[in-house]
Amino acid sequence: MGCGRFRGCLVLVLCVVLLVGLVSGIGVNWGTQLTHPLPSSTVVKMLKDNGIQKVKLFDADPDILNALKKSGIQVMVGIPNDMLYTLANSMQAAEKWVSKNVSAFVSSAGVDIRYVAVGNEPFLSTYNGSFETTTLPALQNIQAALVKASLGNQVKVTVPLNADVYQSAQVPSDGDFRQDIHDLMVQIVKFLSQNNAPFTVNIYPFISLYEDPNFPVDYAFFNGFQSPINDNGRIYDNVFDANHDTLVWALQKNGFGNMPIIVGEVGWPTDGDRNANLQYAQRFNQGFMSRYMAGKGTPMRPGPMDAYLFSLIDEDGKSIQPGNFERHWGLFYYDGQPKYQLNIGSRTNGLVGATGVAYLAKKWCILKPSANLNDDQVAPSVSFACQNADCTSLGYQTSCGSLDTRGNISYAFNSYYQVNDQIDSACKFPGLSVVTDRDPSTGDCKFKIMIQTDSAGKHGNGRIWHLRMVLLAFLFFTLL
Repeated sequence: MGCGRFRGCLVLVLCVVLLVGLVSGIGVNWGTQLTHPLPSSTVVKMLKDNGIQKVKLFDADPDILNALKKSGIQVMVGIPNDMLYTLANSMQAAEKWVSKNVSAFVSSAGVDIRYVAVGNEPFLSTYNGSFETTTLPALQNIQAALVKASLGNQVKVTVPLNADVYQSAQVPSDGDFRQDIHDLMVQIVKFLSQNNAPFTVNIYPFISLYEDPNFPVDYAFFNGFQSPINDNGRIYDNVFDANHDTLVWALQKNGFGNMPIIVGEVGWPTDGDRNANLQYAQRFNQGFMSRYMAGKGTPMRPGPMDAYLFSLIDEDGKSIQPGNFERHWGLFYYDGQPKYQLNIGSRTNGLVGATGVAYLAKKWCILKPSANLNDDQVAPSVSFACQNADCTSLGYQTSCGSLDTRGNISYAFNSYYQVNDQIDSACKFPGLSVVTDRDPSTGDCKFKIMIQTDSAGKHGNGRIWHLRMVLLAFLFFTLL
């Protein structure tokens, strides 16, 4: 269609540019495994203040979805792995899930749901095949339920997969799906393709460095690697590009070379390991964002990329089975304050923190100055505190790695005290602990004060009763 007036063409061009910009905005993963989560409305304001236009969720929390209504933020809702069996074996369950968690929010609440993530990294080798028979049937049933709800064109299904579902002997062009799940992967990719749905992959250069002490550090980032890989003329100077294009080759070899790819998770942790620190996280994330904002893809997929940073906020309730770094992936600390300067292409040059955050009182639980380090209760007390709170900032070359023995004990006690809302009984380690109003933080090691949440109001009496029972049991067994 031609333009009758120059002004009309200019307006049209501007609209197209704005729409393209909106679609290509960076996304983030919003995890909720925190002992003291920020209010959902506060987090949504953070997203908007930072110009973040897409969010990926790991479940379908109604409180979060309600907070996202009419926000203009595109949403990927998640289905946890433990629901796959039910959804795979019951079309009725799939229809009910879609009705409750997608249709209800799209139609009445104005939530811009674009994707349903069916499972989360279900084929990790550590799962020993637990979800191999249920992922595809669950995917098929959710897709059918979306179609039945007249949402098939608006909401697409996908399966966020770890990069371990494909592999390469040496260079990206050797890439193919993992042999033990090859046929299953091809079936899933075929189904996604038939429904115009994307392939979602999580890529973590940090893990390469974490698992292999001989891995070249500079290759994990986006600048400075002096020995790039030459794959038939395609040059790879960073592991992210090489990993991504290994997937492209795997798709291409199996007849799906044009399938759209979403990078579901990419990021760098800031604590809990010697390579997890603020400097490396800023270097990686800014390197990634600079390329992302420039529309620079990979040698096999040049051009704009669809990606979600991992993650928005630290999660002190996450499992640390993969490593102590698991609780420190956030761009923001637990209280919604930015960790470092990062330009993500928003209106500001750096990250904008949460506003209106309410904290608990300025007091900390520490080891008594008079306490004897040889006391028989020290070891079990510290063990108890760390098992029931978060001590992942203690360790070799971590943010609190330089504390002395007394400092380590105090950190553990305070972590438990704060997680339990500073109630008196949470600082009653037998003859060892005391509450102070003097901040014990030192250097980069921060002794946190927890934020106020409404969870204590909802579950306060039961939570305190349970805590007291746990403490009584703890004291009983340690005094035997």
